[in-house]
Formats: sequence, C-alpha cells, structure tokens
Amino acid sequence: MGRLLPRRLGLGYYVRMIQFTEPTIRKYAIVMALYLTSLLAANTLGLKLMPFLFGSHLSVAVFSFPIVFLMTDVVGEVYGKVAAKLLVRAGVISTALFLVYSFLSLAVPWSGEAAWVREGYNQVFGISVRMALASLVAFIVAEYQDVFTFFFVRERIGARLFWLRSLISNLWSQLLDSVLFSLIAFLGVYSFRTLVSVIITWWLYKVAMGFAYTPLSYLGIRLLRGKESTA
Repeated sequence: MGRLLPRRLGLGYYVRMIQFTEPTIRKYAIVMALYLTSLLAANTLGLKLMPFLFGSHLSVAVFSFPIVFLMTDVVGEVYGKVAAKLLVRAGVISTALFLVYSFLSLAVPWSGEAAWVREGYNQVFGISVRMALASLVAFIVAEYQDVFTFFFVRERIGARLFWLRSLISNLWSQLLDSVLFSLIAFLGVYSFRTLVSVIITWWLYKVAMGFAYTPLSYLGIRLLRGKESTA
C-alpha cells in the first residue's frame, strides 16, 4: 500500500522529490518555456524543407528540435530522472492540447470576411495537425527512450562525461523520432525518395546540431546548478 501512495500524491510528490526551492522553480519555469516553445516551433514550422548538401533536403525544425532533447538531458543531469520525465509529460500534454485546438479551429465554419485566407489556412494548419499527431507519437517514444538511455548509460559510466551520455542517448532517440515523425507526417506528401533523404539527413543533422549545442548544455547545467549542490 505504501508503494502506491506516491502515485496518488501526483504533482506534489514530484515537487518534493525534485526538492524545488524558489530559485529552482524560477529556473525550471524558464527551462519549461524554452522546451515547450522549441517543441511548438518544430511542430508548426517543420513543414518547410530547405535545400541541403548533395541535393538532400532538411526541415527547418532542425534549428529548434535538438534543443528539446538537450533540455531533457540537462534537466535530467541537474535534477534527476523524475524532473526529466515531468518535462516530457508537459511536452506530451501541450502537443495533445495543440491537436485539440487545431481540430476545433478547422472544424468550425468560416466567416465570409475571412474567405480569402481559408484555402491557405486549411492547407497549412491541416498539415500542421498531421504534423502535431506525428510529433506526439514520435515525441512520446523518442523522449522517454532518450531519458531511459541517458540514465542507463549514466549507471554504467557514472556521472562523468555528460557530453558522451547525451550524444549516445541522442543518437538512438533522434533516429526513432526522425523515422516515426517523417513517416506519419510526410508519407504521401513527399515522394518516398525525398522522404528517405529527409529521414537520414534530418537524423544526422539533428545529432550534429545536438553535439554542436553541447557547450550550451554545459552552460545550462552551470546556470541551473548555480550555488546549489547537485549529486
């Protein structure tokens, strides 16, 4: 019975486990804002493809989405697995809520005065709904896998080499995310050849961007820890 009690305590239990002080709450709120904004930007802007090396294609979501996974690793490194999972849950809820709002917005009738934007709106946000659904599925699988892999590697090599643990977890989780998201969001929209190009290029570029953002990750860890001692 005692083991079931923490589940029933809900968010309050998580807050006590993370030991949120007032400065920590402020920092975590900023992290949450960056995390959710980057996720929303990837879901809504990611439809656009830009030309890349050797005739390949790349979604503009590569600028914002690596930050999502890095934020999870940074929060997990400083506050632990519970805080990282709480961040992921917030992302799942926000994406699901965006889907609900999108379906509702597309379902209600149009006013005559807004008819000039109807076709473009329905086309863009109709695809955005599909992208949000794809993101939700890929996000749940890849982000929880990222947290699991990050802490699995940490248990094996200890708390050192954050950059290596983050890179290993991102390699696997970003592959899952790229495959699931691209198939659900773009299958039938782009040719299969273009789709394969997007998946491979997107995966490699997101991993490379994540590695390039490593100095920012260390900066984030330093700012979050501040004067607090974190194991």
